[in-house]
Amino acid sequence: VLVLGATSLIGGYLEHALAEAGVAYTQVSRQPPPLDLCWLLADLNDPDLADKLPPTHLVYSLSPIWLLPDALPALRAAGMKRLVAFSSTSVFTKAASPDVSERVVAKRLAEAEAAVTAFCEANGVAWTILRPTLIFDEGRDGNVSRLAALIRRFGVLPVSGRGGGLRQPVHARDLALGALAAAAAKAAWNKAYDLPGGETLTYRDMAGRIFDSLNKPRFIVALPPWLWRLAFTVARPLLPGATAAMGNRMETDLIFDGGPAARDFGWAPRGFDP
Repeated sequence: VLVLGATSLIGGYLEHALAEAGVAYTQVSRQPPPLDLCWLLADLNDPDLADKLPPTHLVYSLSPIWLLPDALPALRAAGMKRLVAFSSTSVFTKAASPDVSERVVAKRLAEAEAAVTAFCEANGVAWTILRPTLIFDEGRDGNVSRLAALIRRFGVLPVSGRGGGLRQPVHARDLALGALAAAAAKAAWNKAYDLPGGETLTYRDMAGRIFDSLNKPRFIVALPPWLWRLAFTVARPLLPGATAAMGNRMETDLIFDGGPAARDFGWAPRGFDP
């Protein structure tokens, strides 16, 4: 078993699960992983990647999926017959974003998914693509943890409109267990799945639970969208990686059906309790 992107949010949980199952595996990353386990220093863009890889049958790809297509020939040469790769539901939610950078991300995801499936089907590799919704992993993710940092610092969170858009946050550990289950399920061969969390709640309620987890009173201020955009422009230096389009989506439902994953490999994630 080969794990690509071992230092990602999901990586540590997948490594623990593999170790507990007694599975021998090698991690591939550009920096040492947090666990002192078997790992290989390599870059997926390395032209000599094929010479560095150990023999492998099953590959878990946790790196950004657009890095995967160039590495597929080397992985196939190493013996890959089964691939479980993570993409993102952003392939859908950001495709029509008013923000150019977000549309670029959606396009890269879509093109990479198409390239992965085409290569695998042409080379006899059974593939599964997993698309998580909003990933959280307390203190490490760039979504919930960013909100928590703002709430901790200012004690207040402005939202655009009512913040009534629906969300399905999914925990990184559940995604690792889902990947493990998908790899073992023949029903998941050559399919893509959306992986929402186990609970659907409004953006406002999601933020409220973050307040609760920090033992702070819920102080959420609803702003007209134009005023929220103005406030965002002023506060943007404090929000690396954030875009104004995120405010636009606070009133938009971003929900997906986890039923096919539940049917084919028992997907049963937790609710949102940060």
